[in-house]
Amino acid sequence: MQRDLYIDFAKGLATISIIFIHTAFWSGQFYIPTEVRVFSLVFDVALFYALSGITSGNNIEKTLYRLLKLQITYMIFVTFLFFLDYFFKVYGLNFFSFEWLKDFYSTFGTKYVPSSISSEPQWQVLGNWYLHEYSNCDTFPVVMGSFWYLKVYYILTVLGVLILKFFPKHINWFIGLCVILTLIFNIFPHYYPNGQGGYVAFYMAVFLIGNRMKGKKISTKMIPVLYGLVAVALAWMFWNYGSDIFYKINKQKFPPKIPYIIWTLFSLVTLFVFYNRLKITKPNFITNVGQNAIFFYFAQGMSSSLIYFLVVPLKDSMSWWLLVLIIYPLNILLAFLISIGLKKVDDLGWKVLEFLREKTASKNP
Repeated sequence: MQRDLYIDFAKGLATISIIFIHTAFWSGQFYIPTEVRVFSLVFDVALFYALSGITSGNNIEKTLYRLLKLQITYMIFVTFLFFLDYFFKVYGLNFFSFEWLKDFYSTFGTKYVPSSISSEPQWQVLGNWYLHEYSNCDTFPVVMGSFWYLKVYYILTVLGVLILKFFPKHINWFIGLCVILTLIFNIFPHYYPNGQGGYVAFYMAVFLIGNRMKGKKISTKMIPVLYGLVAVALAWMFWNYGSDIFYKINKQKFPPKIPYIIWTLFSLVTLFVFYNRLKITKPNFITNVGQNAIFFYFAQGMSSSLIYFLVVPLKDSMSWWLLVLIIYPLNILLAFLISIGLKKVDDLGWKVLEFLREKTASKNP
């Protein structure tokens, strides 16, 4: 099949948008105005779930194989991250001091300063990372702070392919069920479940709507109607919750509540409006980002942590907008370079696993 470059392009733009969000909400808390940080959430992770729905099918074996490969790639990455974090701490303890390390980590903010640092590897931390318990990585705090997306992605993809396989004629009913559950959780907050329940209810609806849009094109007449509905929803949000809700959008994201859901509607409508309408004919940097989105996602957590060490000394010496124009492109460049290195680490990890498989395989025919 011919690759749809629009999907890669949209995924690439969404990835670059995530880099801006993490630029704004992590190191950006020191200098970027709240209004700008809130607007950065216009193009957020909901786009990834919609794109996943568009590209998903009902082949269970193929889907589970793809998830298995992703899990192994993830485990290779967190193993690399674990040893990178560990060796940095050992280096700091042996050549400097515990106080030096505390001062280093204080760059991220006082809550990220560890109370104690062991020279022994904490293997239980690595085991928890393997099982998607995202305890903080001291040296790269943004990495684990952005990994909540991955756990929800696994759940959605498994449940989604089961729905597509066994209930292909009832997808609209499942979309309605997800919408009703999301409304119930928001109207009766004491019923809002802990864990992943709230995330799955909303993002599963996005995933299934994306799947229903596969191969389709929104008519020109419907475009102003859809954007009009988004405008009405936004007006209702401010009327019902008050103007202060604008500054609380990020707090409405974990898990997704009505104000954040309304905030995402513009980006979702825009994605579907341009789907099968905007033709991307040649590969470019953005499509390359989209094709390697998982490595960029891993890399941006590391790059968004590293830029703290430039932001902190510069935040008081220039205007915030000028600093953004320096830091954001630099973050993209760092993520790009780190992603190249992570792909090489991933290739090496797969080669090691293949070597171990060959050495431990049974010799019996």
